[in-house]
Amino acid sequence: MPTSSLSELVDELLCGTHPLPIISAGVPVLRQPALPYEGQLSADQLDRLLRAMRDTMHAAPGVGLAAPQIGVPLRLAVIEDPAEVTAEVREARGRVPQPYRVLVNPSYEPVGGGRAAFFEGCLSVPGWQAVVSRPERIRLRGQDETGREVDEEFTGWPARIVQHETDHLDGVLYLDRAETRSLASAQAVTDYWSQPTPEAAARSLGFPLDGTGTR
Repeated sequence: MPTSSLSELVDELLCGTHPLPIISAGVPVLRQPALPYEGQLSADQLDRLLRAMRDTMHAAPGVGLAAPQIGVPLRLAVIEDPAEVTAEVREARGRVPQPYRVLVNPSYEPVGGGRAAFFEGCLSVPGWQAVVSRPERIRLRGQDETGREVDEEFTGWPARIVQHETDHLDGVLYLDRAETRSLASAQAVTDYWSQPTPEAAARSLGFPLDGTGTR
């Protein structure tokens, strides 16, 4: 997409409804690899877009939002997680607070062979959750909003958030990596599967926790 068209798209979006409308699964922009961010927006546009994305993430509420989820095909995402959970959940899931940060042109690779499987949801797939087995530790490369190079390792739930949002930028939804037998409505997860780990769900619904059933 030409830079002028991207700029116009962002201006039109920012002049519209706030918080920004979140696109649901089935819209092509969620299934197409996003364009590398190479300065297509002015500094002011980028700042306003990122602030609007953060506000939209908070309002949803969610712990991450990728630009394609608001219809902008650029490799940009925001993440933030206050991790307001019980000590038991924090211990089981490695869910620790993740301060607000911007991911620009992120990519990740697993570090070691450890994996962790937990229920995930997505703002673009409202009302549903499924268990996804993901690398427990990853190495993130990319930039921040100032252009500074980023090369960091993430573990636990922050690693899961980074993977989920980076996948969005590759046209991948969490359902592509999920154990399909685990698919449950958000209400069912609340009623039956709110335990810190999905072991009971795996036994009752009949799916593995090591990712061997994922397609």
